[in-house]
Parts: sequence; structure tokens; C-alpha cells
Amino acid sequence: MIKFQAEIDVMPKKEILDPQGKAVTGSMKNLGLAEIQNVRIGKHITLEIEAESEAAATAKVDEACKNLLANLIMESYSFTLRQA
Repeated sequence: MIKFQAEIDVMPKKEILDPQGKAVTGSMKNLGLAEIQNVRIGKHITLEIEAESEAAATAKVDEACKNLLANLIMESYSFTLRQA
């Protein structure tokens, strides 16, 4: 078994309203940072997984994202995998 570490980013889909991101965008203007716009707030998740191969680890992380870590109706995800 090989140990891998996954770095997962889960973000709201572009067409979904992001109230937290909108609030932060508004606060940027109040801080004199009006150049910063369209802030989107998401989640960053790290996890370790043991698998027989990188392909097997990729499949398991993808399954975890689809079934638990991301709400595919409202969010998209991407991840990188590296040997730990």
C-alpha cells in the first residue's frame, strides 16, 4: 500500500449565488480595496489515503468528493494527489 495526500478545493458553481463571497467583496470596498471583485468562498480539504496505486487513490478521492465532500448540485471540486 502506498500513502497519498489529496488537496481538494470545493467551490460554489459560477451560476450559484455566493452570499459569503458577496459580503467579502463588499467589505473590500470598505477597506479601500475596490479593485478586488467577484470574491468566491469555498472549502479546502486535505486528506490522506492508502491505496495500491495512484489510479486507485484517485478513484477513491473522486468518490469521496462526489458522495460527501461536495454538493454537486451547487458546488464543483478539483483535487491534486501526491505520494505522501
